[in-house]
Amino acid sequence: MTTSPLPTDVSPERAVAAISRWLAVESPTDSAEGVNRMMDLVAEEAASLSLAAERVPGRDGFGDNLVLRAGPRTTEPGILVLSHLDTVHPVGTLASDLPVRVEGDRLYGPGVYDMKGGAWLALQAFAAAARAGRVRRPLTFLFTSDEETGSQSTRSLIEDLGRTSAAVLVTEPGRDGGKVVTGRKGVGRFDVHVEGRPSHAGTRHADGRNAIREAARLILEIEGLTDYSRGVTTTVGVIAGGTAENVVPQHCRFAVDLRVVTAADGEEYAGRILGLRGAEDFRVTVTGGMNRPPYDSGAGAGLYAHARALARDELGLDLGEVPLTGGGSDGNFTAALGIPTLDGLGIDGDGAHTLQEYALISSIAPRMRLMQRLLETL
Repeated sequence: MTTSPLPTDVSPERAVAAISRWLAVESPTDSAEGVNRMMDLVAEEAASLSLAAERVPGRDGFGDNLVLRAGPRTTEPGILVLSHLDTVHPVGTLASDLPVRVEGDRLYGPGVYDMKGGAWLALQAFAAAARAGRVRRPLTFLFTSDEETGSQSTRSLIEDLGRTSAAVLVTEPGRDGGKVVTGRKGVGRFDVHVEGRPSHAGTRHADGRNAIREAARLILEIEGLTDYSRGVTTTVGVIAGGTAENVVPQHCRFAVDLRVVTAADGEEYAGRILGLRGAEDFRVTVTGGMNRPPYDSGAGAGLYAHARALARDELGLDLGEVPLTGGGSDGNFTAALGIPTLDGLGIDGDGAHTLQEYALISSIAPRMRLMQRLLETL
């Protein structure tokens, strides 16, 4: 079988240098400036690779987005590649807890695994496939700015591009030694506000209604909804309340994370959380809902079979799969629309969302090759 080569200048050394340049730009979701500087870097590289680019202004305080296009200009459904350039790491992480460095086969840095390494290697594969001239369908590459907080401002853009696509390839990191992801739980996000009655903690204690105490009762109720046998988890991860140590607190707020396997469970458990009621003399307000629909493994079964055959026949690799993971991605949106979606095609490594995050340098070339061949053969 004759296959097109990878770019001759993509050596491990060049790849590490290029990805390190991206890592040097801190881009947490809440820093539109940082995310936009990342988009500038990608736009510059896309121009050097002769790729057509369209800048999509950010909304709701988030950074911009970037759309690249290549391949034949036809009306045939295309191939959509999804990457995000925002990270969970706050500005300052680079200089303190997670500096960019190489230790053996590991490249460390904020967002290198989730998912700047995967975004970079996919961009090289995208350009290589475009140059080789063997692409059968129009190619679109979307870089987004707010995936780590739920893609509130980009969901409609993702879905619009997905609807014109025959397949979607997501560059979230590989799992457990480079396995791809073929299914993800749905994600719900909720904010709960409990309002009680303030009073002096010393002289008027009995007159108060402690919002933090009532919130604690509700938190135990919410956490008790977790049902591992159904794959349902509920987590209260952020809480804030009170005004001073000597005041019975009037307000308490907390955030709820819900993960479900099925759409039916999402509807049921979202209803239970939205239906929370406070005790007498308390007012409880709950907002939110399902943020990402479940991504059923059936949505990517055919794509996975194709990718596994390519990996076996052309790379000599046994490409494993993770049929269900608790983390959501932008692939949830396209899979829920019934569009064949394959996730976890990014770089291999570990430590996502931690200060030990790293990518495996040795995974760059084979993952790039797999992405390129998927773009050329789908």
